[in-house]
Amino acid sequence: MGIRRSTMEDVARRAGVSRITAYRRFATKDALVEQVVRREFRRYFDQFLIDIQDAESAADRVVLGFASALRAIRHNPLIGGLMTVEPDVLVPSMVSDGGHTLATVQRFVAGQLRREQHAGHVSEDVDVELVAELMTRVSASFLVTPSHVIDLDDDEQVREVARRFLVPMLRPK
Repeated sequence: MGIRRSTMEDVARRAGVSRITAYRRFATKDALVEQVVRREFRRYFDQFLIDIQDAESAADRVVLGFASALRAIRHNPLIGGLMTVEPDVLVPSMVSDGGHTLATVQRFVAGQLRREQHAGHVSEDVDVELVAELMTRVSASFLVTPSHVIDLDDDEQVREVARRFLVPMLRPK
């Protein structure tokens, strides 16, 4: 029924706990939404690693990872559904939580890029923190703002964007 119309009492009832127990765990409904969004992103990280495991190069992993990210999050029943129905409620939980959700994603991407550096697939001259930040922000932008240029349901178009604009960030300065 959406975030706006749901109450903590509704959540507690569905979870089979008392309202007091729900409030002990989550001080506010916003805190609950923030934690649920983070949980769903952690689930996505696991899927991401599966999606890129057969890629042959760092560039291929960036391309597949970008497409995988947009597809997985947009089609996630909870996050994707809420982005469609109540973007004005969900988006703030992703971007105005002091940046924690985006920082979590950025750290994950930076970790993947560091692994590529240590394996010799990405130059040591690449600033992985900055590249991860830019990749995360590009992905977030596509997730929260509809595109009239790129069909985000067309994996090939999404992969082409990654090839043209994200993969070049892996090259040294």
